[in-house]
Amino acid sequence: MTAARNQALATQARRVYLEALVRGMTPLVAAVGQGASQQLAHGAPHAIMMARRDAVQAWQKLGPNWQMAVVAALRHAAVHGVSDNAREHDTTVPVQSVKMSLVDDSTIEREITSSRLALVMMDRATWEFTDLRTRMQALEAHDDLEPLDLLRAHVVARVALDAWTRVGLDANIWQLLHHELHEEFAQLISEAYHETNRWLIAQKVLPEVDLRPFIRRTAQAAAAATATATGAPAPPPPPSSPGPGLAPTSGPVPMAPGVASARSKASSQADEVMAQLQRVLARHVPGFPVVKSQVPARPGGGKPSLADVTPSHAGALGGGSSSSGDAPGSAAKPSLADAPPVSVSAASPRLLGAIKHAQESLQRRPGTAGGVDTGGSASAPRALEEIGARNQAFKQVLKQAASNPAERATIEIVAMMFQSILTEERIPATVRVWFARLQMPVLRVAVSEPDFFAAADHPARRLIDRMGACVMGFNTVQVSGPGSERASNDVLEREIKRVVQVVEAYPDTGRRVFATVLTEFEKFLDHYFENENQASKRGVSLAQQVEQRETLAIQYTIELRKMLSEVPVQDGVRDFLFHVWADVLAVTAVRAGAQSDVTKSMKRAAADLIWSASSKASREERAEVIRRLPPLLKTLRDGMSHAGLATDKQDDHVRQLNNALAAAFTAKTAAIPRERLDELMDQLETLEAMLPEDIEGGDSHVDEMLVRDLSGHESEGMEVVAEGGSAPTPAMVAWARELQVGGWFMLDYRGRNEQVQLAWRGLRKQLALFVTPKGRGVLFSLNRMAAFLQAGLLLPAQDEALTVQATRKALAKLDADPGQLLK
Repeated sequence: MTAARNQALATQARRVYLEALVRGMTPLVAAVGQGASQQLAHGAPHAIMMARRDAVQAWQKLGPNWQMAVVAALRHAAVHGVSDNAREHDTTVPVQSVKMSLVDDSTIEREITSSRLALVMMDRATWEFTDLRTRMQALEAHDDLEPLDLLRAHVVARVALDAWTRVGLDANIWQLLHHELHEEFAQLISEAYHETNRWLIAQKVLPEVDLRPFIRRTAQAAAAATATATGAPAPPPPPSSPGPGLAPTSGPVPMAPGVASARSKASSQADEVMAQLQRVLARHVPGFPVVKSQVPARPGGGKPSLADVTPSHAGALGGGSSSSGDAPGSAAKPSLADAPPVSVSAASPRLLGAIKHAQESLQRRPGTAGGVDTGGSASAPRALEEIGARNQAFKQVLKQAASNPAERATIEIVAMMFQSILTEERIPATVRVWFARLQMPVLRVAVSEPDFFAAADHPARRLIDRMGACVMGFNTVQVSGPGSERASNDVLEREIKRVVQVVEAYPDTGRRVFATVLTEFEKFLDHYFENENQASKRGVSLAQQVEQRETLAIQYTIELRKMLSEVPVQDGVRDFLFHVWADVLAVTAVRAGAQSDVTKSMKRAAADLIWSASSKASREERAEVIRRLPPLLKTLRDGMSHAGLATDKQDDHVRQLNNALAAAFTAKTAAIPRERLDELMDQLETLEAMLPEDIEGGDSHVDEMLVRDLSGHESEGMEVVAEGGSAPTPAMVAWARELQVGGWFMLDYRGRNEQVQLAWRGLRKQLALFVTPKGRGVLFSLNRMAAFLQAGLLLPAQDEALTVQATRKALAKLDADPGQLLK
């Protein structure tokens, strides 16, 4: 019965929402018509005046028809849903030609116009929509609303634009009236969300929406939330669900809790390559321990420790530290407690002894990175050639030492992979020499851990992939300034050398040493781009300031919203505090410190403004307001100037505040008790104590709002990408989220097509900074980055990870001659 009641409540809530939209269309059309008529009263050149007159006449003739078309489309969508094909509603395209024709320009323009309208609507209604979405998730036990749910603003925008075209109104008329249309639609959907939320609260559906722990949930978690909201017991997990760490016996591998369902094309392709390798091994190698692929682990999830490992090559360890500064053992040693269980099979002692002998031989060999410098780029190709020949000879010796077909196949595949890596011309030869030293440690892991050939996220693979991605651009980068390119590259090469020597120093630890040095390498990259790379460190500093300011502004808005939820504050003052003064507080806190005198004065100004805008029935109170008003307005203007608001914008805000104060003088607003004002002032003084301490905590409200317009942060040395690209799919957003610091890309932006490196990801992964070799930063939000990836304006230097590419090439060779596995 509980589930049925919840579904009935959800259905009725959707009816309330629909009727609110339908009712609001009549005043919307009237307001747009009034705004259109007012345009004729404003002076303009003759051509513009004629265009306005034609637009007004067309609106007066077709506006009522458009209203009826929108209402009919909304009612139809509420029952039958909205088609994903935007062209389906385009009556100018014959039905027979839809499948075969290209998307016409008018459809593209309509999609752009629809997106702009949706952004304006969501800017006004973000909070109401977030609360409504949370309540609907609880009632319907879904992970999230469907992409084409009528509750989403972009769906309503599409319905409105499709109806606009169907009744004969054109894009030029929309452009002339877009200010009125944007304002009225933002008001319409905000009121519809508010009305629906009010109805749900009256039905006791999540009267209080907790903002901080609001995270994406699986369907099971959503069902549990429903049970909590309604008092019913939570449903048990599905009987077919495997236990922790176990793969299902049949069917596709389910997503782990908390893992988004959308996956990037790169991840899917990597999994397919691993699955194909498993099929080849199962078919051609008797007794090979085939492993089912697991869900990729969170990067940095398994962080083992070397603390309990005894090095067998103390000399190699010491040699590594002298070339790179800090000793390898000085890095942080994370715990093994969270490391996932690993399938381990014992390799034959004879083979392990042969691997050890081969590794020691490489380390002792002069001129091949064995304890001495490689001699620079001139001698590196020769060293690579010699290493390749020796590894080929060692391969035959190792195969003779192998005790079974599985070990021989493992030796062959690892050799093929490293042959591909060592011939990758985009990686400098001096770096490939060090990569060659990893072949034997990787082979040692592969013969004892079969999942090396099943999981693209194995620590050994990820370490090679990360280091390879970071050096892909060395050969083509030209950095301004004498010696700056070589200096930056040398720092990175020294770290790669240190990493290789640490791996060599702990040969018996399996994946643990790879996972540990991978964690250290990722920490090194963060430090490198922030402090040592001349091209990136200024841009990273600017990007961090942008993120800090934006995050603080959003968190201040959340806390101010909570503080004022039960306080009778005039709407104009409330909007000013949420949309303007929260940003002023953030800017002041970032620049001067949260406890500085100037920040405290800005907080006092907020309290004074709230008091001044409350009812003033007595003459003494009115006199006090008049006395306080000039310094208060000066503080408000100083704060807005400090935040970078233009003078005309400041004038608009001051004008609106004056209207609120005038309302207070006529006693049209409710009075705020003195003790409540004192309490508000105390809360404002300690506002920072209410903010979440862990910025990496995953507050989805902050995540969603952090992608708002950042163009105001553009400055010398850092461009902010505010437009461009195409609407990204969930898979593209997942891909954008996967991109890691250090990777190289080609960026087509503002008429330039140039090489850039990903130098910084924000703590919430919502912002990303790319830098050019000359030091210019380009800041993206997550969705904008996904849009550029979708449109092909941001192209990675690698179509796939280095080890995945090497595995694919090995598969191609095995496809031609599978007998190589057992030779």
